[in-house]
Amino acid sequence: MIKAGVVVFPGSNCDQDLVEGLSHSGFKNVVKLWHKQSDLENCDIIFLPGGFSFGDYLRSGAIARFSPIMKEISSFASKGGHLVGICNGFQILVEAGLLPGALLRNKDRLFICDYTHLSPGNFNTPITSALSKDKTYKIPIAHGEGRYFVKESELAELEQNEQIIFKYVNEFGLETEAANPNGSLKNIAGVCNKARNVFGLMPHPERVADSRLGKADGKPILSSILNFFE
Repeated sequence: MIKAGVVVFPGSNCDQDLVEGLSHSGFKNVVKLWHKQSDLENCDIIFLPGGFSFGDYLRSGAIARFSPIMKEISSFASKGGHLVGICNGFQILVEAGLLPGALLRNKDRLFICDYTHLSPGNFNTPITSALSKDKTYKIPIAHGEGRYFVKESELAELEQNEQIIFKYVNEFGLETEAANPNGSLKNIAGVCNKARNVFGLMPHPERVADSRLGKADGKPILSSILNFFE
């Protein structure tokens, strides 16, 4: 049975949402991991949830990257272990150097809480391999620092290596400026590392993973990861 761990930092507020979302997406064994512990409890995959780790007082994710558990997480990733960071979790992975680029203040310098449409950037990763090529996914966002940026040379490398895993699109799947909620470069909503074992995305699939809530577009994204392991 695949065991998933959800890391909880001071200020995390989407950890239980993620536990529930993973459970509704087929994960049978999900545990919470406190940021001060050094034992990953033999988890097969680690998730870093959204929220405001350490209050975002310095810069989103900048303090959380120094939590004791991050040393173990970095080691886990270097050995091929799979990590997924959602929203603040994505910011933490970027600050820790586990994912390329930077997440800057939104283009309008306002906190955004809204729905977006996503389209997979490629289908060659565990988090996208089971997704449909003919569908967009309506997933909520809630962030103030989600504008993805990389240098031009790094962007070329991301595109060449197919490391862009999600893009903001409109409901028809078109990559437009109007569909880009925060000004992210090239409408980028999520990326992975070269080894394809570390993933980050700003939208929250765990918030729409239960059909009882009226929307379940996030469920295929989370279950795609599970399908890879199984």
